[in-house]
Amino acid sequence: MYICFHKSKINLKKRNKLKILNDPIYGFITIPNELIFDLIEHKYFQRLRRISQMGLSYLVYPGAHHTRFHHALGCMYLMQKAVRVLRFKGVSISEEEEEGLYVAILLHDIGHGPFSHAMEHSIVNEINHESISLMFMEKINEEFNGSLTLAIQIFKGEYHRKFLHQLISSQLDMDRLDYLKRDSFYTGVAEGNINSERLITMLTVVNDELMIEEKGIYSVEKFLLARRLMYWQVYLHKTSIVAENVLIRVLQRAKELVDDGVELEASKALKFFLQNKITADNFTEDVLETFAKLDDYDVVSAMKEWMSSEDFVLRTLSAMIINRDLLKIKIKKKPFDNEKKEKQIEKFKQAYKISDAEARYFVFGGTITNQAYHQNKQNINILYKSRKVVDIVKATDEYNLEALSKPVTKYFMCSPKYKH
Repeated sequence: MYICFHKSKINLKKRNKLKILNDPIYGFITIPNELIFDLIEHKYFQRLRRISQMGLSYLVYPGAHHTRFHHALGCMYLMQKAVRVLRFKGVSISEEEEEGLYVAILLHDIGHGPFSHAMEHSIVNEINHESISLMFMEKINEEFNGSLTLAIQIFKGEYHRKFLHQLISSQLDMDRLDYLKRDSFYTGVAEGNINSERLITMLTVVNDELMIEEKGIYSVEKFLLARRLMYWQVYLHKTSIVAENVLIRVLQRAKELVDDGVELEASKALKFFLQNKITADNFTEDVLETFAKLDDYDVVSAMKEWMSSEDFVLRTLSAMIINRDLLKIKIKKKPFDNEKKEKQIEKFKQAYKISDAEARYFVFGGTITNQAYHQNKQNINILYKSRKVVDIVKATDEYNLEALSKPVTKYFMCSPKYKH
């Protein structure tokens, strides 16, 4: 038995591309045109469904399983609101510029690898996710006959209207307005629940610069404070720091073993990056195509296999993440005594009869920095009714904002737990 489709009937039925999506944060999101629909349908963008927005933070906050796919759609929704608000205030934005904004914000994170930043510090060298996002956009632009050219110019900051790029990338862009609210929702950390709609409603443009109207000062204060608190409570949570550092070392160890000729179980895509040294100089179209097949599932599946590896380091570190039995971590304001670190390494070496190099996979330190606002980088400016423009730190009567613009650095040290 077989089913025969009548070709002419299929061709006559045009597919409806003006879909509506239901988002748990904003409610209904409308896909504005066919180009955006086709980009969302593209395999490169669909891959974002398999890339966690917050890496391994779900080991701390069980609800944090949302993806880069969620986030990108949320950013596009906020951009639609921003365009409507600015047009209502008399800011000229052409249909082509509007579409360019939607495309650029939709694809701004398309270059993220598995578990977000862990890849950038382990098996891909000297190339960040922004550069890979741009490569994806340029590749898709070829397929779409140049339809993304303006979006790419805006994304790179090369378009002559500066405020369009600021909507994509600045200290008050649609990216931050979405991820703070979204991450707050999925983690349940209420401190990050900013009023993104209020902030967008306060946006305006003067001399091609994006700024906030005077009556939005308190909303900006809340936004910067929320950013500061989310970093300490969520993004720089001690368990998240341990988990990400262990994952980085899992991938580094796997790569080291493969370089030494050890055969490891892994997907074809992951094997490629383990077997080859990939940098910005040799990140070709073929490499990009392989990268597009790589997601969180490859890494998790590999770690499940590596838990039975003959190599002590690889199997132990892999089991730590899969079973959530991580290293212990201490965080303090001053650097750790190097002598104490060396004693920990020696103790672990003796306990498991391993080499110094192997022990250093389990005892290590680092720094974390929290700076909610960079005063000399893409300032958040406040526009007074008198038309005077002032940086938010000087405009506010909230003394805490000056403190938020200063970086706070803390030091951490990870080491094994010893079961008594």
